[in-house]
Amino acid sequence: MKSKIPSTIKKSCLKIAIDLNLIPYYGKSSQFEFPYIYRSEAKSGTCSFYAYATLYFLMKGKRVTLAIRGVRCWDTSVAIITYLLAELSGLKINVKKLYLDRGFFSTPIIRWLQALNIPFIMPAIRRGKKGGIKQFLKGKKSYKTTYTMTRNKDDSVTFELWIICKYRKGKRGKNGIEYFAYVIYKAKTSLTYIHEDYRKRFGIESSYRLKNLCRIRTNNKNPVFRLLFVGISFLLVNIWVNLLWLKVSKKTGVAQEK
Repeated sequence: MKSKIPSTIKKSCLKIAIDLNLIPYYGKSSQFEFPYIYRSEAKSGTCSFYAYATLYFLMKGKRVTLAIRGVRCWDTSVAIITYLLAELSGLKINVKKLYLDRGFFSTPIIRWLQALNIPFIMPAIRRGKKGGIKQFLKGKKSYKTTYTMTRNKDDSVTFELWIICKYRKGKRGKNGIEYFAYVIYKAKTSLTYIHEDYRKRFGIESSYRLKNLCRIRTNNKNPVFRLLFVGISFLLVNIWVNLLWLKVSKKTGVAQEK
């Protein structure tokens, strides 16, 4: 995939995102399949999925996938992110801002990224009925605070937590305040912009829809073949984006000549 990206992005400082793409799995897994089955919140009638972690960037409104990794049940989130970020070293790309999927919200990930000194934005998961992140979801104005998340006596991390208040104003038949919580580390943004910034992170939903249109449909449950088919679908989307880039560049060149 890296050979298909425009040469202009190499040795750049870019906005990067890492997401988990889940494809529903149904039935009872065999001994061969079991290591590749990822458990998550119920979706499409199942809690079991084939999971693929993707790393991508955005330039001029176009999303390009640089790396894909199939997630196995023993893979830690730190190992997945480390592998994906290592793919940037060959292109000498620096991370201007890293956007993370909420599935990566954990003490080890936050501590690891802080140690790497990588600016990032990540939604905080609200667990439990009270306390934790939920205790900060109050008030009528957005604000910043700090929070220490603890797993046990010797495993904790302190981070900056931004609480965003949004008024629904009758959207989808609802009113009142809706709260959003984000973990922030050295990311240059503002309270008024962070929610929109994260929401529009590279049009992830539309990109995955394109990928699903290209993906080969199969009943084969071999994880290796399925990873290959997913990789081909992302490659096809990258080629399409590259063609758009060339078309836009060509038009821009013609306009400049005139």
